[in-house]
Amino acid sequence: MQPRSCWAGPAAALLLLHIFFCCCCSRCLSFSLALAESLTHLPAPHNQRIHLYNLEHVLIWDPVPISNLTNLSVLYSVEYKHLSTDWREVECVNCTKIAEPICNFTAARLPPCFRPHFNVSLRIKAELGELVSDWTLVPWFQLFRNATIGPPLDVLVTSLDGSLIISFKPPFKVTSAKFRYYVYYWEKEGKQKIKGPVIGQPIQLNDLKVPSEYCLQVQAELIPDYLEIHHQGLLSNVSCHETSSEASTKLQQTIIIILGIFALIVLVLSCYFLAQKFQGLIKHYFHSSPGIPSQIKEYLMDPNEPILEALDRNSSMEKDCWDSLSIISCTEEHQAVFSSNLSDNTCTDNQPSTKIT
Repeated sequence: MQPRSCWAGPAAALLLLHIFFCCCCSRCLSFSLALAESLTHLPAPHNQRIHLYNLEHVLIWDPVPISNLTNLSVLYSVEYKHLSTDWREVECVNCTKIAEPICNFTAARLPPCFRPHFNVSLRIKAELGELVSDWTLVPWFQLFRNATIGPPLDVLVTSLDGSLIISFKPPFKVTSAKFRYYVYYWEKEGKQKIKGPVIGQPIQLNDLKVPSEYCLQVQAELIPDYLEIHHQGLLSNVSCHETSSEASTKLQQTIIIILGIFALIVLVLSCYFLAQKFQGLIKHYFHSSPGIPSQIKEYLMDPNEPILEALDRNSSMEKDCWDSLSIISCTEEHQAVFSSNLSDNTCTDNQPSTKIT
C-alpha cells in the first residue's frame, strides 16, 4: 500500500476553482448576448382581440414587455385593409404611434370608420426608439355579421283591458339595416309562447287571462340590407306584469268625462254666439208679443174682487157699447137731426149705443 501524496488536496481545489470560473464566464457571456439581442429585436404585440357590440368596435392587445434599462416608451400603430385594398393607416381615429394598447374605432363621428357590411382586417406593430417589431395580424371581422346585438332599450309594458302593450327602443340606430322583434311571454308557472317576428312597435299581446300575471322578454333581430343573414340579439331582462280590466274602465270613464265637459263648453259657446248674432231679432220678438188683458190687469190691481165677476162685467160692457157707425144716405133736411143724434149717441156703462143706418 503506497502512501497518499501531499499534493492531492491543493490540486483538487485548484481544479474546482477553475471550473467555477469558467461557468461564471459562460453565464456572463450568455447574459450579454441576450441583452444585445433584446436591444436589437422588439417583441411583437400579442393576445390581440376585437370587441364588437352593437356599433362598438374596439381593438385591444397586451403591452410589449421591456427591460428597465431604457426610459423610452413603447408606441403602437394600427393599420387596416379590406379584401381588395392595400394596408393603410386608420384615418377616422388616431391609432398611429399611440402609447396605450387600445384603439377605439367607435370614437369616430358618423359615418363609422368601417362600413358595417365590409370585411375588415387589422394589424399592429410596436416601436421603441429605432427598434420596430413585426406586424401582428388580427382576424378579419364584419360588424353586422360578428357583432353582438344588444337587447331592445327602455322596455315599457302597459296593461289595458286584458292585454299587454309593449313599447321599446331599438338596440341602436342604423340606416343600412332594419330590426324585427320577438316577444317571449308566459303566464307564471305556465308554458312559454312567442309572438313575432314583428317589424313595427308597440307590440300588443291579446287574449290574456284576467286577472293574471305574465312575464316576458323582448329580442331584436338585425337584418342587413346587403347580407342574407338574420342576426338575433340578446334578450331583455325578464319583467312581470298584472293583467286587469280596471285600467280600461278608468280610461273609458276619463274619456267620457272629458267628452262631456267638451260638449258642454261647445253648447254654451254656441248659445252665446247665436244670442249675439240674432240679438235684434230676439228683442223684436219679445217686444211685439201681446200685452196682458185688461181683465187680468184689474184683477191683479184688486185681488179681492172675484175674477169671474170682473170678466163678466167687462164682457157685457163690450157687448152693449157700439164702436162703429154706418151711414147709407143723408139729405140736407135730415142733417140737423143726424148731428143732434150723433152728439147724443155716447157709449156709457148703463146706456146702450144706437147704430144709425
